[in-house]
Amino acid sequence: MPRTGGQSGYHVVVEPARSGTSAAAPDEPLRWWRLVGLVAVAAVLVFVGVAAAGVITSRRVAEREAINDALHVTDILAESVLEPALEDTLLSPDPSLSRAAVARLDPVVRTRLLTSTLVRVKVWSRDGRILYADEAQLIGTIFPLSEDLLDVLADPSTKARVSDLSRPENRFEGSSHAKMLEVYRPVWTPGGEALLFETYAPYDTVTSRTSQLWRAFGGIMLASLMLLLIAQAPLTWALVTRIRKAQAQREVLLARAVSASDQERRRIAGTLHDGAVQELAASAFLVAGAADRARTVGDESTARQLDLAATTVRSSIGGLRTLLVDIYPASLRTAGLAAALQDLVAPMLARDLDVRLEAPEVMDLPPHVEALVFRIAQECLRNVHRHADAEAVRVSLTLPTTGALLAILTIADDGVGFDPTTVLAVPLEGHFGLRLMADHTAAAGAGLSVRSAPGVGTEWRLEVPRP
Repeated sequence: MPRTGGQSGYHVVVEPARSGTSAAAPDEPLRWWRLVGLVAVAAVLVFVGVAAAGVITSRRVAEREAINDALHVTDILAESVLEPALEDTLLSPDPSLSRAAVARLDPVVRTRLLTSTLVRVKVWSRDGRILYADEAQLIGTIFPLSEDLLDVLADPSTKARVSDLSRPENRFEGSSHAKMLEVYRPVWTPGGEALLFETYAPYDTVTSRTSQLWRAFGGIMLASLMLLLIAQAPLTWALVTRIRKAQAQREVLLARAVSASDQERRRIAGTLHDGAVQELAASAFLVAGAADRARTVGDESTARQLDLAATTVRSSIGGLRTLLVDIYPASLRTAGLAAALQDLVAPMLARDLDVRLEAPEVMDLPPHVEALVFRIAQECLRNVHRHADAEAVRVSLTLPTTGALLAILTIADDGVGFDPTTVLAVPLEGHFGLRLMADHTAAAGAGLSVRSAPGVGTEWRLEVPRP
């Protein structure tokens, strides 16, 4: 029983060659529904990407427009409403005077400044004291002004930002709004003292503006994409049709090439058999007869030389006959697969190898399956002869009567083995046939696997499914 890769060896499914390897894998047939599905998925991804980009862009534009509107409104309110109501006593160290100024300012703010779009107002001094706030609890508290706020007072300008509601001075704003837009600018008292005027607007205005912008151009953009996709549909269908026709033509050409190759192999085999082999056989008889005649007249030296020549010619005839089997196994068509497998193992028996062939005598297999089994067996046995250094080989062909498999071919040897992963990834010199076996198997829709490891032999398994 041959020692195979067994349970200790690698088990690798042999795949057909890809781009850049020894051979190209057969093209998969084009399926129109698959192409249409890919186009649909691509369209959905484009729609989602455009929608996401549109939302982001519209939000940025809306925020910029809302900020510009808030800046403009704050400037108008500061100049027309707040500054005329400011009094110098707002800064008075006398609490009674400052409270009186706040009392006179508060009605103006509440009636003319606070609206649904402006919900908070604060007036700061340079030292960070809140002189006025519509939230009375903040009046008189001190919070150091940040650098950007001091810059506004030093270099008069109007600025805006999204409020940080976690800051202490904003603790009352977060209870009613999750996010607010904050605008600040300098204002001046009648005596020329610069104060910081700060307003707060709900961020809902930005969200509302975003929706308006998206409704304005989002529908047009998505409709344009849809129209573009519809316009491309005829082109896509025409491309699919042309590709399918090209595939059909390529399959016809491939079938013709295979048929032409088979005819050419048959012609070469016939020429060798009827020409060189027959002539060498006749020459062997002539040389053997000349040796007998030389021996009859007592010329032993000439007889020995002629015997050696006859032996060499017969050896050449044997080599040519083996080559004929490799080029065109006539027995595969005339005597069947079993006889063709016998022809394959015969040269190995002549080299004193322990060869066991297990195959049914009668097999009813389609011609293309017989050809596939023969080619795989031929390549595997050729590898055993060239690389395995084996002492025993087992060739087994079984034809299950039930199940999904039509035929199972197993070829195992007790040779040196190899690492299938490495050899298949980077074929060494002399292992080119491994990829060819994979390509032949894939083209027939069958499965090919190998189990091997250095020092534990090799086992190949070909599984041919039922049609």
